[in-house]
Amino acid sequence: MKLLEINHLKKSFGDLHVLHDISMSVAEGEVVSIIGPSGSGKSTLLRCATMLETMDGGDLIYGGDAAVKNGVYADKRKLAQLKSFYGLVFQNFNLFPHYSVLKNLIDAPIHIQKRGRNEVIAEAKKLLNDVGLAEKADNYPCQLSGGQQQRVAIARALAMNPKMLFFDEPTSALDPELTTEVLKILRQLAEEKMTMVIVTHEIDFAKAVSDRVIFMADGYIVEQGRPEDVLDNPQNPRTQAFLTKVAR
Repeated sequence: MKLLEINHLKKSFGDLHVLHDISMSVAEGEVVSIIGPSGSGKSTLLRCATMLETMDGGDLIYGGDAAVKNGVYADKRKLAQLKSFYGLVFQNFNLFPHYSVLKNLIDAPIHIQKRGRNEVIAEAKKLLNDVGLAEKADNYPCQLSGGQQQRVAIARALAMNPKMLFFDEPTSALDPELTTEVLKILRQLAEEKMTMVIVTHEIDFAKAVSDRVIFMADGYIVEQGRPEDVLDNPQNPRTQAFLTKVAR
């Protein structure tokens, strides 16, 4: 089953055309990594897919249900319903600084999804345990390392029970040691068949966990396929040049 379909997505900021006719889909249980140079439109694609940016044209479909059809958005009720389909993890964590770690996890499930408090707390504690932070429930974000904050952000996204997760360069704000602990969590999620779309500059990681890799440049999808094809044997000169540069 396709969880996400994007057809002919276009996005401009004034005279700057950022995304040109982007089409892609993501199947249930699939891990898709999006790589490419800075300014290629990767993050804008994610922001359009998660409705943080308004598409100028094209379709955005979740589980067969259209959020956007030919550039026209569905009504507010339908959009709210479809937004519960996915979670989003940012590169700069975006935790609420005045909330404890536990409150960061339970606030939205209780107030937005109207779920029972005791059930949500029990689930949140299990998620914190899963990401190795059970003992940090009462701490505040400022008391955590960057890697710990990112693991809390992943647990917070999972607390909403989404069908898929988007990650926008989840390790770009972290040093190498902290990067390793976050990538370990993503590997676990991939093994559990969580559907994920990951914008990343970690080429080895993309190769290890992805079912499919998409290479973007200048607002286009230039090449996509199995990691061993795109990363080990790229056909497009643009992909070849990028990977040669990254490998240096």
